[in-house]
Amino acid sequence: MRKFCLLAVLASLAHAETYTLNLKQALDRALSQSPEAVIARMDSLKASHAVQIAKDPFTPHVGAGSGLAYSSGFPLSIEGSAPAIIQAKVTQAIFNRPLSLEVAQARENARGASFASGERSDEIAFRVASFFLDAQRATQLAEAARRQADSLTKVAASVSARVEGGRELPVANSEAAVNRLRARQRLMALEADRDYAERSLAAALGYAPTDSVRPSEERLPVVIPDDEQAAITAALGESKELKRLESSYQASALEIRENRAQRLPKVDLVAQYALLARYSHYDEYFSKFQRNNWQVGASIQIPILAGGGVEAAVSTAEVGQQRIRAELQQARGKITLAVHQSYQEVERAKMATEVAKAELDLAHEQLSILLAQMNEGRATLKQVEEARFAEDEKWISFYDAQFGAERARLNVLRSTGSLVARLR
Repeated sequence: MRKFCLLAVLASLAHAETYTLNLKQALDRALSQSPEAVIARMDSLKASHAVQIAKDPFTPHVGAGSGLAYSSGFPLSIEGSAPAIIQAKVTQAIFNRPLSLEVAQARENARGASFASGERSDEIAFRVASFFLDAQRATQLAEAARRQADSLTKVAASVSARVEGGRELPVANSEAAVNRLRARQRLMALEADRDYAERSLAAALGYAPTDSVRPSEERLPVVIPDDEQAAITAALGESKELKRLESSYQASALEIRENRAQRLPKVDLVAQYALLARYSHYDEYFSKFQRNNWQVGASIQIPILAGGGVEAAVSTAEVGQQRIRAELQQARGKITLAVHQSYQEVERAKMATEVAKAELDLAHEQLSILLAQMNEGRATLKQVEEARFAEDEKWISFYDAQFGAERARLNVLRSTGSLVARLR
């Protein structure tokens, strides 16, 4: 059994694929083939079908069959109809205000479902873009950590030579070995982070769990509006969440009207045909027998006492409408605050990037000085590699600041509802 499980694991790993995509390609696949995108489309399609179901009573319904039976005595009815060789019936709602409003409500619900699908698309795009940035960041950090490990390996070799020459104490070897092990441990952790980020990105794009997606080095510029107030106005105007809630508010208004319309009369078209037989003894009990019989007319229903359920249904719908109004107000405040906070994050990220860039430039200058001094014999290889290690550490800080700034800009686009349009 253990051998079988091991073989199964090895087989799955053998079929694992690694795909290289840029951000636009990743978003296109996520919005078309990811499981969440498929679920969103199915929900929207289900709402569209609900409109057809609601319209069904206003289309003609034709049924045909037979009430074939032998009668002994007075001809009785079979399911409300006289015994007949062939029976046909046509029904169609002509005037039914509650059903008409139900159709309008179904259409409004379908419109709201399209906005909900758009909301999900925005969330999918943001999640995929975040995974993409995480994978890019993990790749660059792992490369910087690998350079650091190489530098510490050279430092360890230099220290070993100095110890053998009597210019360093033996404890220096131990210190160099510990530093090298720490660098290898950090490299191992960052490579594991990169593997996890690439697999998470693959899963979000609908690939197999064993597959990986490696982000390309190409980077799309994430441009945000310069004016925060203009961004807030755009967010409130284009928010799919607000449009969905407004659609729900309209649907609840139609539901109130539908419940109130239960007191109105209803008119249905009714047409029937029956082919009768003499063996049912119609000619013995009726003065005239006719084989072919038909009628066309209208079924009119006038509610006299609708009951207390109508008022209860209206009150319930009004409570739901008031709740949606409160949700709308809450959503507008949340969107305004989210855009403001996102712009603050962008400013903080800009400052963090400037600081990290200045520190990186300083580390690069210090390394350049030590390289020049080593050529003149005034600096050792250990000092140079330690300076190179410090420079790589500043590169890691700079990468973190860069990705923090990009993530902050993504948050702005997410808050304004323009993430998909700007990145695709």
